[in-house]
Amino acid sequence: MAEGDPAVIEPACKACSGQWPRPDHFIADLGLSMAYLHDDQFFPGWTVIVFRRHATELFHLAPTERIQLMEEVSRLARVLAEVFGASKINYELLGNQLPHIHWHVIPRLPDDPAPREPVWRVSHDPVEAAEADLRDRIQRLRTGLTAIR
Repeated sequence: MAEGDPAVIEPACKACSGQWPRPDHFIADLGLSMAYLHDDQFFPGWTVIVFRRHATELFHLAPTERIQLMEEVSRLARVLAEVFGASKINYELLGNQLPHIHWHVIPRLPDDPAPREPVWRVSHDPVEAAEADLRDRIQRLRTGLTAIR
């Protein structure tokens, strides 16, 4: 399949094969990407945006895809800031552990335990949101995304 074909998947990739992120954490289809709450909610609202087809680098995308993807990331970030009252949003695009384009979009709240540190350097036990909290966060984000379409 061609590089620009949205059906391109890599069977060995956890994102392409549906092994990650968790389907029950799904927030919304953003267009070229899908949004999910991250498993670790130590930073409330931590979300991942996963590109639909397999690609590992931004330069693998057509210019129009890069622009649209950044618009999708920005749209979700705006909603995260509003829903969680964030004082800052962190954006991470790494891919070292999972080589598939995915953004970590993390609201940093006023009571953040380490506001000047990247989330990766904040020592903590992962926090799995209770089912009711998970559903509530997902619904609030869906509502926010619908409001700014």
